Amino acid sequence: MEESSKSTQELAMEGQKHLENTIESAFQILNSMNHELCNPNLWSPPNPNTITNGNGVHTNGVDSDSNNHHSEISGGGALDEARLRYKASVAALRSVLVAIPNSRKAKAYDIDPMSTDDMDAEKLEEHASALRKELEDKNKHLKLLIDQLRELIADVSTWQSPVAV
Repeated sequence: MEESSKSTQELAMEGQKHLENTIESAFQILNSMNHELCNPNLWSPPNPNTITNGNGVHTNGVDSDSNNHHSEISGGGALDEARLRYKASVAALRSVLVAIPNSRKAKAYDIDPMSTDDMDAEKLEEHASALRKELEDKNKHLKLLIDQLRELIADVSTWQSPVAV
């Protein structure tokens, strides 16, 4: 099913899945970085041309910032894999976020407001008709009760009247 034909709820569920994947990938990136930084065996081996200056700092005549930048770009296998997963999940999440407003617009065009109003009017007319019928039935019942009350009052007044002999 293409994203424009998905409902907003389906897109939200898909977006939540991509968000969870993004968070998991970010966690893996941090975990991989922590693992690489805490494990000296994973650090790049010293260059044989490295010279120690008087301060105990290794130099090899090459700018140390460019070496650090190169190692940041290359990274470890797990780190690179986590980065790729993160980028893919962020891209998928962005596409879902872009599709949500489009889905709402498409849904708005699909629903004809006139047909909705007509359906609402029909339902209201049916409900009004049912209420009228119920009112008629209750009025008939009330009329019957009033007639019975009149008869009862007539009987009671007959019993209470003095008997003329």
